Amino acid sequence: MAAGKESPTIVKDDMGSSSDRDGAPPLDDGEVPYSAPLHRKLKSRHIQMIAIGGIIGPGLFVGSGNALHLAGPAGILISFSLVGIIVFFVMQSLGEVATMIPVSGSFTEYASRFVDDSLSFALGWAYWYLWVTVLANEYNAISLVIRYWAGAAVVPQWAWIIIFWVIFVGFTGAFADSINGVARTFVIAGTLYAGTEMVGITAGEAGNPRRAVPRAIRQVFWRILIFYVGTMFFIGILLPWNDPDLLSAGARTAASPLTIALSHAGINAAASLINAVIVIAVISAGNSSLYVASRTILFMARNGKAPKLLGKVNRAGVPWVALLFSNLFACIAFLAVSDSAGTVYEALITLSGVATFIVWATICLVHIRFRAGLAAQSQPLSALPFTALWYPYGTYLALAANVFLIFFQGYTAFLNPFSAKDFVINYILLPVFVILLVGYKVWKKTKWVKAAEMDIWTGRRTDLDEKNRDDVEELGGGEDAQRKKQKKGWVKKVKNVVIG
Repeated sequence: MAAGKESPTIVKDDMGSSSDRDGAPPLDDGEVPYSAPLHRKLKSRHIQMIAIGGIIGPGLFVGSGNALHLAGPAGILISFSLVGIIVFFVMQSLGEVATMIPVSGSFTEYASRFVDDSLSFALGWAYWYLWVTVLANEYNAISLVIRYWAGAAVVPQWAWIIIFWVIFVGFTGAFADSINGVARTFVIAGTLYAGTEMVGITAGEAGNPRRAVPRAIRQVFWRILIFYVGTMFFIGILLPWNDPDLLSAGARTAASPLTIALSHAGINAAASLINAVIVIAVISAGNSSLYVASRTILFMARNGKAPKLLGKVNRAGVPWVALLFSNLFACIAFLAVSDSAGTVYEALITLSGVATFIVWATICLVHIRFRAGLAAQSQPLSALPFTALWYPYGTYLALAANVFLIFFQGYTAFLNPFSAKDFVINYILLPVFVILLVGYKVWKKTKWVKAAEMDIWTGRRTDLDEKNRDDVEELGGGEDAQRKKQKKGWVKKVKNVVIG
């Protein structure tokens, strides 16, 4: 991580630590590796790059081909646009809570505080599984994309998976199938948008989350929406949905639709260049996936919801055990070494997509409960550094939409003839999630958290209150600061969205 300004105040965070490691030396021999905190050095641009790096990868460049094949150009525009609206409100909900209480456990921690500890347990494992699955998708994608070149094609796919596994450890018509195709691509859109909520995970490691998190939420969302919807629009124009080279159950090439379009146009040099960019993007996405998966399991381990060993960090404060554990489970990517790479890829996408909708629905529920806690404890909304737009309508809409998509995305399994395989793939996570939640609740005898008893205080960065006051004084007072802020022209605003 790049170094940022020091945050001198000692604040107890959700990792069980009572010291801030920003600018601190490596761990002393006497410092316990199971409770040592993570660094707080991330600035807004770092948070944005982590989130963007985790989203713009194999999903955009490779998975978009599968989406186009299933739904056609109009279908993917509809599904990605609708899911983009849901993401907007989910990010608003997460931003409000994460800016007020910036802890590394993020919504997994919030679920324990504001709803029920059993929900936190089930959510944490579901979220970790989501990113391990996404990481496996990335191994699968890069092992397929890199074989676009004749020289790389002589190396077996399983060998490429091993090579990049080691690298990741070291460097941490308009409609193709009417409404059915659109339904199938909702889960792909969910998976491909998954990662926007990374902003909440990184909030606990931000130097100044009150500035970094809201800015990252606004900019990451718009960039992703533009990139994804824009890309879907152009590949829908450039390629027919039934192109034989698109990634589908029967495809063996698994090439990017961008590469295919350039190859069809006879611009082979540009196609090769695009393929190289895709390889680099997938490596970046893999690092982001490992980052989130390791931080999630680290939080779980330090709160008694996962084996204690997974909460260990080395002398530099890196959660190396959690990293290795997550990367080990991503070896399910070897399932792709079969007669049909497309079938495995589609199954992995579906599993992670359902997990994404579960996580987003829980974020919305957590936000609703957080507001109930503020009201019950007579806390004014003016104290919030960032408030969600159009609350409560946007939050309730996103909650209902996510719950709907959890069930709607797999309804095609019930069409004649009934597909037992599709039914299992589309819905297996639901009973698993319920078993985890109910099992932990019975085992630990957890209770629903009452609004008046919610912990809405632990993890607040009180050091930032003084810092923000100093910033206002430097600008000449509140009104003067506001006038200077309003002077920002449209060119500056566009630059912030596009560049940062």
